[in-house]
Amino acid sequence: MSDAVARRTRDQWAWEFLRRNPDYRADYVRFIAIWRALEADYGAPPNRDFSRWKRDPRAYGPLPGAGDPPPATGELCSVDDDRVLLECWLGAKWGFYKFPLDPACEDPTPEQLAWRPPPADPTPDPATRVDIAFDLALPLAPQLEAARFRLASRAAELRRQGIAAPRSVASERDHWAALLRQLDGDDPPDPGRMAEARALAAGGYRDILRLADKT
Repeated sequence: MSDAVARRTRDQWAWEFLRRNPDYRADYVRFIAIWRALEADYGAPPNRDFSRWKRDPRAYGPLPGAGDPPPATGELCSVDDDRVLLECWLGAKWGFYKFPLDPACEDPTPEQLAWRPPPADPTPDPATRVDIAFDLALPLAPQLEAARFRLASRAAELRRQGIAAPRSVASERDHWAALLRQLDGDDPPDPGRMAEARALAAGGYRDILRLADKT
């Protein structure tokens, strides 16, 4: 395993897949052309003339040709008439809090990777889901201990079956690295892995963001 692969955080792994998404790359090209045109007319932040900038209809979403975004978590940066600034609109479409990141960026800082909390997984894996009921009329301490034992036992059972439970950055990074090599054409083509890699780039990168924030 290379040092770069070993050092990547959860947020960086999600970015590695998103930045290879052709739709994201196309959106960014359209967005940055508008942004640079606005800078040419009103100056670049922090010295821009924002009072004039915000009167320009180009400064607001939706991005032409980008389609409708999925519902975003968290607040959107809007002005008094509830229009959403273009950078915030596009960032929210792809899961960022504000400014969309250049897909050419290979080593973003944590500040650049300001991800919004991903929406709840609508289809949790039934193999790794355990429903536990508690009776609030009974003492909680022994119930919590019993639940802890049940979860540990189920995790051990899944590991014996070759299923990582719980999944983590450490358990998945070798697999993710292989998927990135498929997208980049660095490994011989593997249709199954390529399909999985494209799914992660298309939106599955949000599944990575649902993992615990540990390396």
